Amino acid sequence: MATFIKRRGPDGRAVWQARIRKKGYPQQTKTFNTKAEARTWVVSVEAEIGQGIFVSRAAAENVTLAELLARYGREITPAHRGAAVERIRLRTLAHDPLAERIVATLRSTDFAAWRDGRLRAAAPGTVLREMNLLHHLFVVARREWGIHTPNPLDDVGRPRPPRGRDRRLLLGEEDCLLTACRAYGGPIADLVTLALETAMRRGELASMRWDYLDRKAHVLLIPETKTGEPRRVPLSSRALDVLAGLARRIDGHVWGIGNESISQAFGRAVARAQKDYEAECDATGERPNPRMLRDLHFHDLRHEATSRLFEKGLNPMEVAAITGHKTLQMLKRYTHLRAEDLVDRLG
Repeated sequence: MATFIKRRGPDGRAVWQARIRKKGYPQQTKTFNTKAEARTWVVSVEAEIGQGIFVSRAAAENVTLAELLARYGREITPAHRGAAVERIRLRTLAHDPLAERIVATLRSTDFAAWRDGRLRAAAPGTVLREMNLLHHLFVVARREWGIHTPNPLDDVGRPRPPRGRDRRLLLGEEDCLLTACRAYGGPIADLVTLALETAMRRGELASMRWDYLDRKAHVLLIPETKTGEPRRVPLSSRALDVLAGLARRIDGHVWGIGNESISQAFGRAVARAQKDYEAECDATGERPNPRMLRDLHFHDLRHEATSRLFEKGLNPMEVAAITGHKTLQMLKRYTHLRAEDLVDRLG
């Protein structure tokens, strides 16, 4: 049974409140500007009740996107790897005007407009990750929090993922880099060497402990990885030599250096290597290679190491077991084989 009540809204104008009472269902109430709109809503809800497909949208009509983002940050984010980065994304989304909207009023067109505006300020990869986070937010809200509303991100096109970097070390670049790393001091030279030998991620290197090392088997355990699955990395003789030359720390860690410190040390060593290379070219009169030691990031060492594993003759399954890539597509993004290195195989 439906009733219609005429009231005065906050602005003094007349509004119509519709109420639906049906045995076995919670009372449904919603306010409209006109009685015609109220009747249309009543007909729609009563039809859903009659078909047995009605789901209350009351929760979605009384919560803002900002409130959902805050709840997600409290209840869901802490269980995720990379929670710190996800909290930054949540804060960014919470400061957008869209976050002030009631969830039930949000449509795919709203998020399409948000996407286009966001792409003018952020890289496609950043916007893609934010959209995936929003999509999962609506999934969790429906499945676990009883907030029943269509997922507006389902019908919004995603930005094209950025093309993966294909930076490989140039001829002579590794020697220049390692020389500069040794001159810089600290563990950065050993970290670079180990990264090239194992294809380990920066965070995996930083979190290494001596009790993860199986010296007899020549294997290093990585108990926590980006994919959430542990893996065992075989160690080359060069990698073992690096570890054999390190002093043991009392706290059990191999390095005693964090992620950001590794990147900072690497960046400074690269800058030093650039100056040394240019000075050497000036002294010998040789024309410098403009790409030498330019646009080089620590993560590029993982690309280099992965490509080298293929060049050694390992098959994709063997390489994936070492690098931890879960799909062939992701492994492909990290593999950049040089045509000149494949000539000898062709005969």
